[in-house]
Amino acid sequence: MTSRLLDLLAIMERLRGVDGCPWDREQTFASIAPYTVEESYEVADAIERGDMAHLKDELGDLLFQVVFHARIAEEGGHFDFDAVAAAICDKLVRRHPHVFREGPASGADRPVTAAIQSAAWEQIKARERAAASASTVASTSTAASTSTAASTSAAASPSALDGVPLALPALMRAFKLSRRAARVGFDFERPEETADKVAEELAEVREAVLVAGAADESHTAASPKVFEEVGDLLFAAANLARKLDVDAEAALRAANAKFERRFHGMERLAAQRGEDFETLSLAAQEALWQEVKRAD
Repeated sequence: MTSRLLDLLAIMERLRGVDGCPWDREQTFASIAPYTVEESYEVADAIERGDMAHLKDELGDLLFQVVFHARIAEEGGHFDFDAVAAAICDKLVRRHPHVFREGPASGADRPVTAAIQSAAWEQIKARERAAASASTVASTSTAASTSTAASTSAAASPSALDGVPLALPALMRAFKLSRRAARVGFDFERPEETADKVAEELAEVREAVLVAGAADESHTAASPKVFEEVGDLLFAAANLARKLDVDAEAALRAANAKFERRFHGMERLAAQRGEDFETLSLAAQEALWQEVKRAD
């Protein structure tokens, strides 16, 4: 372990100590989890901008989050930072058998393509989830009565969707859920069928909006049915992205950036012409949008 990492662990211990920082001392796994997610996004943002100076800083912030969680766990008698490092080392070796396999070389040990390795990684993860689930069911069954264990076992049966974190951004989670389902055969055969599903869901949104509008002319809030159908539409769009081998989260980030760029361009054009963008008619704003779009 490097001296600077040891320094970081010592700083974390001091911050959580009796003479440490009151704020750091009162934190829990749950209270700092949002910061962990935020730091992950800031790392991604620095990478997207190609800002290496900020990337270094943001990676440090993310490492501190790992150290923070590990320290809380150590105080609770669960595990420490070394155990976290050991767990990821073991996992990486276990999930790269073609690199770390011991003994005589075999066909399975030969280098593979990134695509083949990605598929193998997911297969290994699926076996690990199944084994972990079976172990949990077995221990539960041993500790419970026969009837309780039977119901628990049924409820805890391994699923292809197990292990997709709830805390993921909804679009990313939809992408991963549909990919898991596809892995066990629940998938459209062709992208065109997936696109048809998007069109079907859009039609259902339109229908729900018409029904809601007829029932409530005030339109003060989306009806539960509209809410549901919009969710189905977004899920179908994420599934289409997966089917087309497009990273839905990255694609939406790119679309967000494009929208921001073009919107700022509209505002600049209006200002250059002495116009107040906010007071322009929608038709005038749309004309500016098309002008910026052509120049983009």
